[in-house]
Amino acid sequence: MIETVPTPAGDARIHWHPAPQARLVLALGHGAGGGIEARDLQALAAALPAHGVTVALVEQPWRVVGKKVAPAPKTLDAAWTALWPGLQKPGLPVVAGGRSAGARVACRTAAGLGAVAVLALSFPLHPPGKPEKSRAEELTGAGLPTLVVQGAKDPFGRPEEFPSGTRLIPVPHGDHGFAVPKKAAIGQEEALSGLTGAVADWLDGIGR
Repeated sequence: MIETVPTPAGDARIHWHPAPQARLVLALGHGAGGGIEARDLQALAAALPAHGVTVALVEQPWRVVGKKVAPAPKTLDAAWTALWPGLQKPGLPVVAGGRSAGARVACRTAAGLGAVAVLALSFPLHPPGKPEKSRAEELTGAGLPTLVVQGAKDPFGRPEEFPSGTRLIPVPHGDHGFAVPKKAAIGQEEALSGLTGAVADWLDGIGR
């Protein structure tokens, strides 16, 4: 089911993947370089409903109208905040999440919106090659239980670069999009299966 939600930045779209017996909602925003077709977002939407998690893949307004460049962070945050009421279902807690830029949006807004936790996929800890320009404060400032899922070869921040105490699941050989080389010891499907399994296990302890 696809739902259109108006925001100050234009219409957003929520792609619902409902769980037969939902106990929480996981809202996932996309990155600045792509949309909800990202392999990790699609894998989670396919796998998690069987675990009682309704997944809402959120298309920001700039993607809905076909633009190729994301707007400023404050515009992303404003749209996410405006569409948030549409993600709330009676009696179901909501976990805020996203990949890359979408993870940053979730971290910045989750506590103020009443989310119960944050899922950060491929969190862009710093621009590639510029570790001194850290965004760690956005991540640690979320103020909620947070899980980071990070590719072991992510140029935006490898797992070992994250602050001590970060709850983090590494994806072996994965890049920023969780793609793994064909010569890697694990295949692409195995990598995604590990990712979805780890997220499902973490969510099992959320909202109970």
